[in-house]
Amino acid sequence: MSAIHLVRHGQASFGADDYDQLSERGYAQSTALGQSWEASGYLPTHAVAGAMKRHAQTAIAALDAAGPSDGYDVDHGWDEFPHESVVEAYAPGAGTSVTDPKEFQRVFVAAVQRWMAGERDEEYPEPYAHFTARVLAAFDRLSDSLGKGDSAVVFTSGGPLAIVAAHVLAGDSPTWTPQAQALWPRLNTVAINAGVTTIITGSSGRTLVSFNEHTHLPPDLVTYR
Repeated sequence: MSAIHLVRHGQASFGADDYDQLSERGYAQSTALGQSWEASGYLPTHAVAGAMKRHAQTAIAALDAAGPSDGYDVDHGWDEFPHESVVEAYAPGAGTSVTDPKEFQRVFVAAVQRWMAGERDEEYPEPYAHFTARVLAAFDRLSDSLGKGDSAVVFTSGGPLAIVAAHVLAGDSPTWTPQAQALWPRLNTVAINAGVTTIITGSSGRTLVSFNEHTHLPPDLVTYR
């Protein structure tokens, strides 16, 4: 049996010129995660991060706090979907003009629903179907590479993390299913910064054993955006 721990990046810089940058709180969340690993004596046998800055910053902060490590590999398959472009296609200018988090969430949910429908794929740099296939391919690559007793940590975003969780909950079929598609937006919108979702793999397949675990975070460090 092996384990894959999917870590959502620490809080990024919502409302700033560069969202793809951890906030001060995001660094604190990532460090708290690593400190919890250090306290429990846990170190992964494999570490992977998406190619975005917030993924790298989360990985470095967490692994440094956990103790000596061999660093991490980078896999673009774990990158987040282009949410700025998804919002822009639905509501031009909203990405910069909407500063209230609740209002932005309303726009974001509607924009994602439009993207998921797949009826205007030419308007997006990455259609929804391409995104799901990319993430599931990265998931398969990683799970296939693990041996008995291995434990991998993936530093990624809420979107990919929720894709994997929805896919496994819906039966882990060879393809993305309508059941998984219905689950994905519900899971994506509640992913906690620096939260951990765990999948175990074994002779009976892949199983989700926890979603959004965040007991390592004090209440003032629990954020969703």
